[in-house]
Amino acid sequence: MKVIEINNITKDYGQGKGIFNVSFSVEKGEVLGFLGPNGAGKTTTIRHLMGFSKANKGSCNINGLDCFEKSAEIQRNLGYLPGEIAFLDDMTGIKFIKFVAEMKGIKDLTRAKELIGRFELNPNSKIKKMSKGMKQKIGIVCAFMQEPDILILDEPTSGLDPLMQNEFIKLILEEKERGTTILMSSHSFEEIERTCDRAAIIKDGKIVSVENISTLKESKQKIYNITFENEEVVKDFLKEGFKIKDIDKNNVTVLVKGDIMPLIKSLGKYKVVSLESKAQSLEDLFMHFYGGENND
Repeated sequence: MKVIEINNITKDYGQGKGIFNVSFSVEKGEVLGFLGPNGAGKTTTIRHLMGFSKANKGSCNINGLDCFEKSAEIQRNLGYLPGEIAFLDDMTGIKFIKFVAEMKGIKDLTRAKELIGRFELNPNSKIKKMSKGMKQKIGIVCAFMQEPDILILDEPTSGLDPLMQNEFIKLILEEKERGTTILMSSHSFEEIERTCDRAAIIKDGKIVSVENISTLKESKQKIYNITFENEEVVKDFLKEGFKIKDIDKNNVTVLVKGDIMPLIKSLGKYKVVSLESKAQSLEDLFMHFYGGENND
């Protein structure tokens, strides 16, 4: 059953800015990653789902309700974490959390307190004195404290340190286990890879691809930076026929898709000074879908 449905929505701000014929859906209990570089149209799409913006054409529905016409009804039972949270800066963190709880009719703050402890948030200082990471934690508490059936999260780990990013990923996996339907935008492929079932990829306001995460993982290439003893050795190594991304004197960057054993065996023949592996960046992965100079 489709919980979130976006059908051909267009919001044209002129000069190529906006979103154009965007369509995808999120099934009940699914975690869908919404991937794209900054400025690609992720937030604009999410604002339409929240009813903050009305499309020039197309429609979006949550649980069969029109997102613009029925926004108040939809938002009552939905957890939302915006990319830019509008805080009342003079409030303390705990007062803001209680204020949001009151608006949503949440009487029991047990879950909120549990999340405050989990994310090591000190909610007693004034919001205006808090770091971006602390503010983000307040946003997380507000989105999750209702234990909603649907979560819409816009760049949820922005500003969090690696330890807290990891804690957030655990939280998403627990929600997934509970059967929560989640749409999560990110420009971090690793985050999406660890939590999502599928990913919708957006660039320049257009959906380029909606893929199973397993397919995206297969598209990923491993990148190895190899330092050989000298440039003569590099010349010999190049005859092996591996896919080369870059050469700088005696340093070679090799791209490997799938099995790395042929590369390992091959390197046994040469004098290697160092070998390091590097995760493929989201940008490299995008190139695979978007075309461009690094297109495979």
